[in-house]
Amino acid sequence: MDIYERMRELGVELPEAPPPVGLFLPARQVGSLLFASGQGSFYRDRRVEGKVGADVTLEEAQLGARYCILNMLAALDAYLDDLNRIQRVVKLLAFVSSAPDFYQQPAVVNGASQLLIDLWGEEGRHARSAIAANTLPSNLSVEIEAIFELK
Repeated sequence: MDIYERMRELGVELPEAPPPVGLFLPARQVGSLLFASGQGSFYRDRRVEGKVGADVTLEEAQLGARYCILNMLAALDAYLDDLNRIQRVVKLLAFVSSAPDFYQQPAVVNGASQLLIDLWGEEGRHARSAIAANTLPSNLSVEIEAIFELK
């Protein structure tokens, strides 16, 4: 199935590709693997920021994780010029800005994982790590990087 058709079916709209805020590339291809740089928990004019479990609820953080993927897909769309070139999602590495007593980082990252599974089906299932962080750039609540395999 065409990934853009699937996005339309799900009501998924990609934002403009966010520009890098440092000296790095949004994506780097090595062979058939595409490494996507970390993207943060904002979508257009909405931001999910602060510590999850103190300033941000689990549900808000899950939405923030989804925003990370939307930004990542926008960046990859700009890089690849066609998201249909993605064969499968290989791995996510997620960081969650967490209050000291918050231990549900995997549940937060489910917001990202679910979107990828909704879009790519079984090929969207992936290996994953969800790590607590004391703080993240720009006070964002979630940052996610990923590895994709290309066709």
